[in-house]
Amino acid sequence: MKFEYRYFGNSQVNDSATATSMQFAPDTLRTPTYFAATLQPTLALAYREAISAMHDVVVSDLRTQPKDRTAYFAWLAENEASLLADFMAQEKDLREKIAPVRAELTKVQNKKAEVIKPFYKAQREYFDYLYKENRDMWIVLDPVITVHPDKVFFECFSRDESTYASLSCRHNVFKHLGEFACGTTNIDYSSALYDEFQKIRAYKETRFEIQADGFQVQTGHDEQYHEAKIDLPDSWMRGFLQVSTAMSLPAHKLDLHPMDVHSICHILRRKTERVGPRSIRFILEPGQPITMLFEPWGIKLVCQRSVFTGKEAAEVRIWGRRRLLTLERLIAVADKFSVMLMGTGLPSFWIAHLPDMDYTLGLSGWTANDWSRAGQFDLLAPRLDVDDTTAQAVAHALSSQWSASTASLAQQLQLDSKLVASALTGLMQAGRVVYDTVDQVARWRDLVREPINVASLRFASEREALAAQLVHKNLLLDLQSARTTGGGIEWKASVSTSITNTKKLSKTMIRLDNDDRLVDGNCSCDYFVRNRMFRGPCEHMLAIRQIANSKQ
Repeated sequence: MKFEYRYFGNSQVNDSATATSMQFAPDTLRTPTYFAATLQPTLALAYREAISAMHDVVVSDLRTQPKDRTAYFAWLAENEASLLADFMAQEKDLREKIAPVRAELTKVQNKKAEVIKPFYKAQREYFDYLYKENRDMWIVLDPVITVHPDKVFFECFSRDESTYASLSCRHNVFKHLGEFACGTTNIDYSSALYDEFQKIRAYKETRFEIQADGFQVQTGHDEQYHEAKIDLPDSWMRGFLQVSTAMSLPAHKLDLHPMDVHSICHILRRKTERVGPRSIRFILEPGQPITMLFEPWGIKLVCQRSVFTGKEAAEVRIWGRRRLLTLERLIAVADKFSVMLMGTGLPSFWIAHLPDMDYTLGLSGWTANDWSRAGQFDLLAPRLDVDDTTAQAVAHALSSQWSASTASLAQQLQLDSKLVASALTGLMQAGRVVYDTVDQVARWRDLVREPINVASLRFASEREALAAQLVHKNLLLDLQSARTTGGGIEWKASVSTSITNTKKLSKTMIRLDNDDRLVDGNCSCDYFVRNRMFRGPCEHMLAIRQIANSKQ
């Protein structure tokens, strides 16, 4: 996907002994969005640490970096003939003939190394300079900022696409609020701007401003404009959309004392794993302190300050735990941390509650499994056929009031809550809505300026497309349904393994809760046996679900 940004000037910070002024350059190609206010001095430290923690996510890339063996293979290519000759030489006279040739070759290679040495040195210095002085080239997507009547929040994605972060600031964080226009825009964000953030102090006045000037100039040839055209992989945008849907799904919720998060980071800093499993096992017992088991070391952490208040016992394992180290800066300024665990091997959300601010860290199932591949979470969300009129009505109602819960929208529009939830899921997948886990409301947020081709993003795994083909060819047999004790519905059927192999059947079951969310399932197909629900439901489950929706 190609994105085009046009910024009016550059984001900058003017720092003096008595005041700091932060001016963010917005994308002038988008709907005018601006905001101006002064940061509360008592919250300056917390804001500085939170915005800095977001930067740590923006530049993070924990993918395994393969060892550079270019020099070795170059040496091997140059010496392959002599090595082979050594191996083949059996007689002394051959070795005597090889010796002077090898000596001469060594002299030539040494001379070549001396000639090319300045080039390699300059190349290394260039990349070192580029990383330190122009790190923007290493950052793919500028952060997104959204202004709402009650909040201002930033969102960003890591370079390896496995970590999502957002910082929401209530208007109480600021004083002397000036005029502002609600909306969403990209902001010009650089490593130099991050360095200036570190100068924020409580004794200095800090002015926060998203510039409105950029919207008053109409000519595109103004020298103050600079354009950035970025060709983003679909996986980046798909990951952003999957995060929004995942945050609205059921999860095990627990609260942690900041010192417990410190203990987690302390263990990860002190220990280095050599072998797997590299997971944290949460042992949750109602009314008991939260217990964590760090593998493979077998270290047990009992959080005496944090008691699990859930009603059912559970055991959940998460991977990619070193990404939690980005929370270190927030431990000293956070009141508490909330954790949402979706399940073993599934994403988790860590929310740091600061005074009038909330920092959300969203982690995919494990580092190598980014948000794009982590699972089709939109397929787990409530799914009903929503006509265009209903979808537009929900979109208009939410955009006019900026944030609302599913229940309030359903009451306002006199619609079934499941239908509204399905409409919101569609809007999330279109990049127009984000779920606020703290306030538990849907918020209007246009992620990009141009409409997103949802179809091209949605079927990355092709599971739902395959399910639609199974339903279209009527390859489901013995479909049965029964109410569960919790009030949901359990569906069972025998589904053809594929549209080309209709004789082999997969025994499939799905379980929907009262909100029509897929909470459990089972199938005898190869995809489910290998992946369980870690990568989302298989096409046979989705086929049953499509039939189930049509019968409701």
